[in-house]
Amino acid sequence: MHWSPKPIPNEQKIKQLQQEIGVPFEIACLLIQRGIEDFDTAKSYFRPDLSDLHDPFLMLGMRKAVDRILQATGKGEKIMIYGDYDVDGTTAVALVYSFLIQNHPNCIYYIPDRYQEGYGISAKGIDYAKTENISLIIALDCGIKAVDNVTYAQTLGIDFIICDHHLPGKVIPPAVAILDPKQSNCPYPFKELCGCGIGFKLLQALTQENGGKIQEIIPFMDLVAMAVAADIVPIVGENRILTHFGIQQIHENPRVGIRFFIHQLKRKINVSDLVFVIAPRINGAGRIKHGSHAVALLLSEDKEEALSRGRAIELFNSERKELDQKITAQALDQIKQNREEEAYSTVVFQPDWHKGVIGIVASRLIETYYRPTVVFAASGDYYSASVRSVKGVDVYQILETCKEHIVQFGGHRYAAGLTIKPENFLPFKKAFEKAVEQTLLPEQRIPSTSYDLEITLDKITPKFQRIMAQMAPFGPSNMRPVFLTKDCLDGGQTKAVGQDQTHLKLEVTDSSKSNLSGIGFGMTNHISKIKSRDLFQILYTVEENEFRGEKSLQLKLKDLRF
Repeated sequence: MHWSPKPIPNEQKIKQLQQEIGVPFEIACLLIQRGIEDFDTAKSYFRPDLSDLHDPFLMLGMRKAVDRILQATGKGEKIMIYGDYDVDGTTAVALVYSFLIQNHPNCIYYIPDRYQEGYGISAKGIDYAKTENISLIIALDCGIKAVDNVTYAQTLGIDFIICDHHLPGKVIPPAVAILDPKQSNCPYPFKELCGCGIGFKLLQALTQENGGKIQEIIPFMDLVAMAVAADIVPIVGENRILTHFGIQQIHENPRVGIRFFIHQLKRKINVSDLVFVIAPRINGAGRIKHGSHAVALLLSEDKEEALSRGRAIELFNSERKELDQKITAQALDQIKQNREEEAYSTVVFQPDWHKGVIGIVASRLIETYYRPTVVFAASGDYYSASVRSVKGVDVYQILETCKEHIVQFGGHRYAAGLTIKPENFLPFKKAFEKAVEQTLLPEQRIPSTSYDLEITLDKITPKFQRIMAQMAPFGPSNMRPVFLTKDCLDGGQTKAVGQDQTHLKLEVTDSSKSNLSGIGFGMTNHISKIKSRDLFQILYTVEENEFRGEKSLQLKLKDLRF
């Protein structure tokens, strides 16, 4: 792994901020690296405030959306809340449905089947809406490119409000209102909301319109926090405020549906828990069974019912884990058999691979072969795939260059999905490899990690950690600070730990003569060199560890080198 330092700000600037807000030099440096350069921005960063949320009516289409919903509720029209089957989509559906149902019982929700309907708005979903006498569909986390199906709904007398955060195409669907800050003519100041975040802005607008206060909808922010974490959007601006209050809501009054998972943690939760504990379970429902199971869990109000649903979803997640391990092993074997270890990209296919886990498998393959990766499975008369990329490589642009071989594709810079005809598999594979080879820079073939500061261990004090903890919630654009410490030595207590003895429990000292312990997952291969008293360098984050009621500071190793 390549280690690269982040730029160190001007020393005078650091000292000035240090004086203004009374923090250690290193903390002031971390803040300036994150764009926090004066007292006022530091105040809003450390103390997120609901008053800093933007007026929802600044968003293009919001007035039309609110008017159409009020018309529907006023006339008793039947409304369908339609959303994607991933965490962003299912939380958004739970959010808008549970808000509207309070005063408008004539509401239903719909999640498309991942396998029969695929991503986004489907003709099957619209046909179902017609049989249910729906006259308004509110689509969440999808719809910005659904021109044909929204046009089809129009012919059936069904209106659409689209709440999406994906990039619009050249043609916009004929919806009554489209809420998407990424529309080029949308003046909304914050462009990085997830689908559930846009759903929340709609709730905020409806609350404002009815003379209510933002405090009334704080209980819905837990869903937004889950979506922000799972959808890997930048945790800055409005996302930071919504995540802060959402996590607070989960601490103080977790919804019945997620208590089963939270209570297993036995500690205060953070963004990492939302990403690695809650999100895979909510996603697991759509991957293995159906996304509507996740919505039902999030909407549960009865403890027994929630526990039963939670246990079912836990089983889906276990099945998902087994499948992804098995398919990853088969895919790695395929790469070796085809002697493609040195290729610029990975493109693999097996007809019986489970469509619900191929995205996870693509990410797993990148852990072994660090390069843009496409994993295909059979899907009716077509092959469908999940695509994942590496740092700095826009896979969406690469797919653009291969589109003559693709039936359809969509997604983001680092993750996408596509469908091809079986006869186009080899032509696509060749075109994708060629496009990646032409795009990939030599340094992008090696995983890299950046660190914020080089420090000595004596800087890591309880006060230092307390201030750093207030920099949370951490996530994209506000990552947990990473430090480099050189000239480290074994403190004498280093050992292998864990069920299979693969983890490194490190006792470390450095030139400042300070002693700290750390954990390095899967790093026991270094133990003999550490024990032989060789000097080494470590890259790590700092965390508070609690064991048997005792709290201590612990380094979480990212990498170690001699």
